[in-house]
Amino acid sequence: MIHFLALCGLLVLASCQNPKIQADIIYHGGTIYTVNSEFEITDAVAITDGKFVAVGSDDEILNNYEAEETIDLKGKSVYPGFIDAHTHFFRYGTGLRVIDLVGVKSFDELVQKVKDYANENPDESWILGNGWDQNIWEGQEFPTRDQLDELFPDKPVLLTRIDGHAALANGRALQLGGVTAATKLLGGTVTVKNGKTTGILVDNAIDLVSAKIPKTTEEQARKAILQAQQNCFEVGLTSVVDAGLDKETIDLYKKMHQDSSLKMRIYAMVNPTPSNMEYYFDQGVYQDDQLTIRSFKIYGDGALGSRGAALLKPYSDKPEETGFLLSTEDDFRDLASKMYENGFQMNTHCIGDSANRTLLNIYADVLKGKNDLRWRIEHAQVVNPDDVPKFAEFSIIPSVQPTHATSDMYWAEQRLGPDRIKHAYIFKELLDQNGLIALGSDFPVEFINPLYGFHAAVARKDKNNWPDEGFQIENKLTREEALKGMTIWAAYANFEENLKGSIETGKLADLVIMENDIMIEDAKNLRDLPIWATVVGGKMVYQKVK
Repeated sequence: MIHFLALCGLLVLASCQNPKIQADIIYHGGTIYTVNSEFEITDAVAITDGKFVAVGSDDEILNNYEAEETIDLKGKSVYPGFIDAHTHFFRYGTGLRVIDLVGVKSFDELVQKVKDYANENPDESWILGNGWDQNIWEGQEFPTRDQLDELFPDKPVLLTRIDGHAALANGRALQLGGVTAATKLLGGTVTVKNGKTTGILVDNAIDLVSAKIPKTTEEQARKAILQAQQNCFEVGLTSVVDAGLDKETIDLYKKMHQDSSLKMRIYAMVNPTPSNMEYYFDQGVYQDDQLTIRSFKIYGDGALGSRGAALLKPYSDKPEETGFLLSTEDDFRDLASKMYENGFQMNTHCIGDSANRTLLNIYADVLKGKNDLRWRIEHAQVVNPDDVPKFAEFSIIPSVQPTHATSDMYWAEQRLGPDRIKHAYIFKELLDQNGLIALGSDFPVEFINPLYGFHAAVARKDKNNWPDEGFQIENKLTREEALKGMTIWAAYANFEENLKGSIETGKLADLVIMENDIMIEDAKNLRDLPIWATVVGGKMVYQKVK
């Protein structure tokens, strides 16, 4: 009888204890970098309805929560979902359908690739390619259209340089675009030699030809977006900033979000056409868990590699050239006023020190002083020392791409000279202005893998871990700074810091899981570390094949 009563007492006691809280999924047993304000490291998370409902130690989570799916991470490292603060996601996807010219080591190799593609795709009405870079060729000279004219006299060819700011067109493409040796335009150049077009188009001149390319169908666009999404999930990206979109593409993103085929979270920078501005200014800022629309992407100047970047003084290797702005200062001021009046961020591509100065001064005139409008300078590649403090004075966010430094370091000094190069790719100095910096890749200009940017930021070295001492190492970032730049600071730059960017209760449950720990792994190995799983809203959207 005594034993029976004791047993009854134990059962009553157990029934009085609080039952465990039901969650959808629990991840435990990991090294979880929360990237919260204290940069705390913990063990486990519980997720319900796609959001974190608890973050804490294994004991705290497992003793208080239960779920149908519980995953033991077995010591793996976990980070907030990686955010790329500057991409051309849609362009990357559609570019997967064209000739990949990244890394071709000579013009002859380029021509051979074009011939092979043409033979394999005889029904294509245009031959399109992307990714060539004359700076890695012997002589570093821009190519001409002569061979393409011989091979394809009746089919248009347009091959875009890796930075998207120059292209090589054959004669048929130039003809369709109405381009002649007499063509002149603001913010662009049609290169002419001995009275004849060479085929090289710079910046706005490219649009004359590209406007004639048949439009991508919705079916083709959907396939391109889904392939881009899968490739991004495989490298740990859960959110991307897509720079320079038209309403048609944004509407397609919305449709694909609604039918759940598109799980990638998108921050859209809108292309500032009159029709886009009229529509989105009328609609106002938009944000949900999957899409943010509150900014416009403005092009200030061109690129350093094609000498379209606007410099205060001439190029060191072409003293007759200084580059150029892509619009007039009055146009930029008008855009800035419209962005301010309608509550949208102005995010401007600025490469050269002249472009940076011009746009920083325009921002200053509109913003007046410190603010929380979070206007951004995209790239901020060459910034005169006199202009750096303006980032702090007017609360302007630098949005930079670390791999630009390690891709350009072989030839950038030729363009800028030994003194001016010291004012280029100054990531640490820019970070120090406001205590944050947004990191991205600019893919497909660079590779999509965010670990390439992490490595470039902390080591200032290329894929071969050259140079030994790092390129202008005084501007490297710490690993904590680099991780914040691709998570919480990138989210802040998007007005999304309350949704994502850290592993905290109430935020979207986006995670990157790795068997290696990028915070302690030897820097020379950082680029090659695989992603074990990518998680969006608590669900794995990618897992490495075992």
